[in-house]
Amino acid sequence: MSDRDAAQATPAPSRTAAVIPAAGRGVRLGPGAPKALRAVGGTPMLVHAVRAMAASRAVSLVVVVAPPDGVAEVRALFDAYPLADHDSTRTDVQVVAGGETRQESVRLGLAALPADVATVLVHDAARPLVPVDVVDAVAAAVRAGAPAVVPALPLADTVKQVEPRSGEPEPVVATPERALLRAVQTPQGFARAVLAEAHEKVALEGEGATDDAGMVERLGLPVVVVPGHEEAFKVTRPLDLVLAEAVLARRRANDGF
Repeated sequence: MSDRDAAQATPAPSRTAAVIPAAGRGVRLGPGAPKALRAVGGTPMLVHAVRAMAASRAVSLVVVVAPPDGVAEVRALFDAYPLADHDSTRTDVQVVAGGETRQESVRLGLAALPADVATVLVHDAARPLVPVDVVDAVAAAVRAGAPAVVPALPLADTVKQVEPRSGEPEPVVATPERALLRAVQTPQGFARAVLAEAHEKVALEGEGATDDAGMVERLGLPVVVVPGHEEAFKVTRPLDLVLAEAVLARRRANDGF
């Protein structure tokens, strides 16, 4: 009997947890601290990401997957930057050691979850400003029965498929219909048994999976989309930091965030 069949045969627990893989170095932001520890508005991105998950009433546990040699540093980070008072009494934060790839780190975070967690959200530490409405919508769609859920936005730009070439012009081979495409964000949400089965059965080479929903697709299971948000963008390059600072400053001015 598979994990999925076992879950259907027994009453399912109801807790929701978030796993945040934060073991990468983030080289595209340049030298310095790992990307997840870069500050936005004076607070590390990882702290913003954890607070974003904790802001959802659905989430009772956040598991942060740290670099293997940085677990103590990340734990100390949450002593220095505790969750907001209204979140701290209902959301626990646990820090565990990650692996060499994102896929391995998610698997280790999943293994650290207690048995009563039925719904798992996987969130990028580099998306520090995702609004709580997006988190709530993803969790609710999983609890309503979807095996896997991703938040996404329609594309604003025309997309070209090319034949990759290094150091020279790349020929266009196709123009996908933009109306059929979506830019995927996080958190992605999963029935726990489904995500566990994907990580058990889907083996990927090289750097492994950067999109857990893609692993679920390989099992032949449906993945559904809910609306994402422009402020859930990924901070990857220095210009993204500028935009994140601007968004956070606007929130603080308008909402006292």
